[in-house]
Amino acid sequence: MQLAQQILVLVHLVGFAALLGGILVQTRAPEPEVNATMLAGGWTELGSGVVLVVLALVAGDDVGWGPVGVKTGVTLVLVLLLARNRRFLSVPRGLWSLMGLLTLLNAALSVLWR
Repeated sequence: MQLAQQILVLVHLVGFAALLGGILVQTRAPEPEVNATMLAGGWTELGSGVVLVVLALVAGDDVGWGPVGVKTGVTLVLVLLLARNRRFLSVPRGLWSLMGLLTLLNAALSVLWR
């Protein structure tokens, strides 16, 4: 069970890296867009996070429902924004900044809120 959780944490981090990398690569672009890698990273984060919670419940570990609920909500909003704006050729700079801030907030919640 421990190995499965560690592998899922790795998958979760890879999803975060894909999402943040896609955002950082396009910060200097005149018209940033939501690319497929960013959307896949968002879905990977959401899916692996849900599976991590399920594994914790199956293992009988205590789950902090407050942080899990907030982090799931932030991730879900982020994935919906990514999916909704994937079809457009460019994204307004303010929305782009919001997606970047939500990505960093998601990481901060994971690391800082226990």
